[in-house]
Amino acid sequence: MKINRSAVSLTVEDVAASAAFFSEHLGFREEMSADGFVSLGHPDAGMNVVLLRRGLEVLPVGFRDQHAAGLILAFTVDDAAATEARLKEAGVEITMPLLDEPWGERLFQVTDPNGLVVQFVQWLTPEA
Repeated sequence: MKINRSAVSLTVEDVAASAAFFSEHLGFREEMSADGFVSLGHPDAGMNVVLLRRGLEVLPVGFRDQHAAGLILAFTVDDAAATEARLKEAGVEITMPLLDEPWGERLFQVTDPNGLVVQFVQWLTPEA
């Protein structure tokens, strides 16, 4: 099997609000859209983020009214501290401040207008 591209589809209440957040603050661009749907691409992300409005008929019956919850959308960045500072300066609320984990992960989180948790991770080189 050859996979040509990857995407994550997230069900939200307000597609336009999340699309604006991802575009303005994270550098995603709209590649495709229709009523209740937008596909966002990023030249460096390696995947698309697809936003679907709750209740769309294209969603399986048991999932139409669910909200993307309990999910963390994580992106690896070169400099988590600089990314956090840039987002703070842009007025984005940091919902989990920058921290370093003992296994070498530096991370922080933000939450978009629909409650989607976005995490930024930098892998640190262990000191010898």
